Amino acid sequence: MLNNILVLTNDPNEAKMLKLALGQSKSVFRIEWLRQLSSGIERLRMTDMDAIIVNLSLPDSAGIATFDKLFAVAPHTPILTLSLSEETILAKEAVAYGAQGYLSKAYLDSKIIPQALLNIIQRKHVEEEINQQKVRAEIALNSIKDAVICTNLLAHIDYLNASAVEMTGWTREEAYGLHINEVFNIVDGSTHQPPLDNPVHLVLETNEPMGLNAGTLLIQRDGMTLPIEDSVSPIRDHKGEMTGAVIVFHDVSATHAMTKKMEHLAQHDFLTNLPNRLLLNDRIAHAITLAQRTNTQLAVLFLDLDNFKSINDSLGHETGDKLLQSVTERLCSCVRSSDTVSRQGGDEFVILLSSGEYGVDANLTAKKILKSLSTPHQINKTTLHITTSIGISVYPTDGLDTQTLIKNADTAMYDAKETGRNNYKFFRNEMNVRAVEKQLIESQLRMAIDKKELELYYQPKVNLHSGAITGVEALLRWNHSEWGVTTTDRFIKTAEDCGLILPIGQWVIREACLQAKQWIDAGLQPIRVAVNISAIEFHQDNFVENIRQVLIDTGLDANYLQLEITESVLIRDAKDTAKVLQQLRAMKVQIALDDFGTGYSSLSYLNQFPIDVLKIDQSFVCDIQSVTDDAIIVSAIIGMANNLKLCVVAEGVENKTQLEFLKIKHCKEGQGYYFSQPLQADEFEKLLTINRSELAEA
Repeated sequence: MLNNILVLTNDPNEAKMLKLALGQSKSVFRIEWLRQLSSGIERLRMTDMDAIIVNLSLPDSAGIATFDKLFAVAPHTPILTLSLSEETILAKEAVAYGAQGYLSKAYLDSKIIPQALLNIIQRKHVEEEINQQKVRAEIALNSIKDAVICTNLLAHIDYLNASAVEMTGWTREEAYGLHINEVFNIVDGSTHQPPLDNPVHLVLETNEPMGLNAGTLLIQRDGMTLPIEDSVSPIRDHKGEMTGAVIVFHDVSATHAMTKKMEHLAQHDFLTNLPNRLLLNDRIAHAITLAQRTNTQLAVLFLDLDNFKSINDSLGHETGDKLLQSVTERLCSCVRSSDTVSRQGGDEFVILLSSGEYGVDANLTAKKILKSLSTPHQINKTTLHITTSIGISVYPTDGLDTQTLIKNADTAMYDAKETGRNNYKFFRNEMNVRAVEKQLIESQLRMAIDKKELELYYQPKVNLHSGAITGVEALLRWNHSEWGVTTTDRFIKTAEDCGLILPIGQWVIREACLQAKQWIDAGLQPIRVAVNISAIEFHQDNFVENIRQVLIDTGLDANYLQLEITESVLIRDAKDTAKVLQQLRAMKVQIALDDFGTGYSSLSYLNQFPIDVLKIDQSFVCDIQSVTDDAIIVSAIIGMANNLKLCVVAEGVENKTQLEFLKIKHCKEGQGYYFSQPLQADEFEKLLTINRSELAEA
């Protein structure tokens, strides 16, 4: 290792002797000799040296001032002075000021000089390393959030880090030398009594580490308390002998606050701050226990907001969340402080009425809620209307435990939805029968596609004047292994409620297009195949793309596909509906408005949307043979559609009287059992072949 030595002397002989002495050493020294202090200071400012040997009598500086100036520039570099015997006092003074030693000029040629110089340099390096370690330790201790207090064997404080100063309120200077009890004053968090023995005393007696008791409070200098946790350990020297104790502790007030917050979050809904399912179940269980003791009742109300999803989807989740918060405020204002309003998730709420005449109270509370929610909500300068459907169960009549009461209230809520929404229903046992059947249908329906139980039947559409088959409607049937062939009346509503309508609908469209293409490829008369589309399917973002892909995959010309939709599809988000219909029209897919006359029947639809076909609902066709309102309605629909150049199809034609009436009124097409019941694909193919032959003969 190369050691750089700066020699400052105006005496060439001194410089020469030092070079000779250091040059004889096995250690490598590189000597730089300068005559003046100013030159030496300038050199030191450029590069650090490992040691400096200086004559305190230089041309530009003399005496202890020479040392002071060097020390100011290089405080961490070992400095040795050169001195004659008469300069020994000055040399010792320099040592007192910080010099590492002095060399007598009489011994400059001594062989001990290199070793002495190396010892001084190495000692300085060791000191610097120790100091750096102390600085690092001090920085580390002051950087951590844990408080650290050290004591000697008498439990007198000899160190505090920055965190300990902050937590105790004592400065290092004030705390140094004080007994630990004065600064580290602790009490039990429950009793606020001090411990029998300060843990520091116990550690000093046993020479073993120990932890602080849970719930320990530190009394700060200003009298405030702080919850703390951690431990006390003995301090041992390199021989393993104890020299004191160290206390390490940290503030756990934030942890306690976070624990309380987490406990709250675990039992409350994050959006509305209402009790969640967990807390509600606990409260219902307690209410049941109380009702059992007092021989009283309690009621559970299950609420589901009507059409909330459409608001959430169209206006965004932020608006939906604010609407839920507004609903929460109104629900809470409709009940008593002893009741519980909880959010189950999504747009579902459950209310526990835990006191009073429960049957009567539930009735009044439900009415109060319906009235409160009927008032519009102002959300982000938008006026929103929302209603709710409520199901009610009563203990002990409708259930003896929490889950049964909630389940039965949920069942009653679905009955309220199915009977018009914006109302309430008390649970009845027959509701469970329907709920069980619905669950059974759903579970069986989930396997129907894989088990190939779903099948399409085909019912022809006929030109009422020529008798020619002009089209066909694909009708879904479920050929269940136990129930037999089942129509959609039994299962389509369940499919819509549970989301299965999407995969089933996609299967129906693809299957119908495949079959239509097979008939065309077989050389039969090309006819349009009509498929019923639910509102849920129609409003899927990828609906148009799915139709386009099915046509590509099956090879069916779009002109031979007709989609039948109901008026309920049109009234939901008219702008987007018109856009989708225009895209389908551009593809040359026909649109038929099904069950016309049973819904809103607004003439504006016929101008606003690109519609090709009107289908008169069979309920109107049924009684047209007599002079009734239905006959007048049918006549009006046919006349209006003909004027608008729309094709009219009458559904449910079952006898010749109905047929003749429709022909007189110039209805173009009909569909019903008078012509044919729905047929399986192979049977319909035969019918189509026969119809073509009959027309050819005619």
